[in-house]
Amino acid sequence: MTSQDLGPSEPSAIRIGALVPLTPPGWVEAGRHLLAGLELAVDHVNDTGGIAGRPLELVVRDTAADPRKATAAVAELARLGVAALAGEFHSVVARAAATEADALGVPFLCSSGVLDALTEEPTQWVARLAPAQSHGWRRYGDFLLGAGHSRIAVATEPSAYWASGTRILRDHLAPRGGTVTELDLRALTSEALCDALADTRATALLLLAGFPEPAVPVVRAVRRDQRLTEVVIGAPAGQPEFPAWSALLGGDGVAVPFLRYLPEHLGPLGTRVGTALRERLAAAPSFVAFEGYDTIAVLADILRSHGTDRARIAASWPRVAVEGTRGRISFSRAPGIGVWQWTWAPTQVADRDPSHPDRFRVLRRG
Repeated sequence: MTSQDLGPSEPSAIRIGALVPLTPPGWVEAGRHLLAGLELAVDHVNDTGGIAGRPLELVVRDTAADPRKATAAVAELARLGVAALAGEFHSVVARAAATEADALGVPFLCSSGVLDALTEEPTQWVARLAPAQSHGWRRYGDFLLGAGHSRIAVATEPSAYWASGTRILRDHLAPRGGTVTELDLRALTSEALCDALADTRATALLLLAGFPEPAVPVVRAVRRDQRLTEVVIGAPAGQPEFPAWSALLGGDGVAVPFLRYLPEHLGPLGTRVGTALRERLAAAPSFVAFEGYDTIAVLADILRSHGTDRARIAASWPRVAVEGTRGRISFSRAPGIGVWQWTWAPTQVADRDPSHPDRFRVLRRG
């Protein structure tokens, strides 16, 4: 059951606020996958009797990748009486939502935002399913070194998320002999970036930039530059996971390693959910869709055991033990992380197979 307006809810419904990017400049495709997972899980809960006979209802708010909209949505949803908040894909937006949820005392289970500092100070109100950025991006750095890439260039835009990723990679690679050179996409056209990249003698270029702009023009320009035929293009933030990547780039979009948060093989629950998500999306579900499903699975388990009181929900994070689509989920306090954290969701480095662009190759697990 999903509501996107302020109309009356069923009297007995338990409301969950859902924060999702559904319009530009948000990554709409990722938002669709996240919402599909959230909605499918709500349907499954309600098809099996709800929460002690009460249906779950999603109250959806579009964040459009705007931290201010997310902050306002959290305040509105708190006034509407939601039991908890769920979702959000963009890390900077998730941080704004987490800060407001903490201030208002509303439990927030973040599905996909990965910034380590999701809140400035430790909080009892926020938990997270996605791995912290430092965990995933260090694994990506290990992949690069293992594949023989120690001279790395990053094509980057201004963002706390991209700046954090660059810092993580540099700090992780430097003690192992690696270097990271930043190429500022604000100052460089795609052609000028190719010239600068050739000068760096880097063997890998990482796209730390928005999709489709400017990532798609950069990929096309690098692929067509004869000086750069041996340069590997990477996208640690996961853009190649989504169908639009392949649709826009075709053969230029294959063999671009990215991070995804899936096990090598899904278990029975993950397989069933994956089949249902594929039908709902009319496309292969991304890891973001599974994150959405697992978010509701966790919240439903808490609501069954602890009721709808917000303080009791927040106090229950350390007692969670739920079988999710990608493994057993529990939360702990990870060093340097101020929220309750699943440590860790399964992590892969994967790419699109040049022989079958609709298939993925797992390049590294960890």
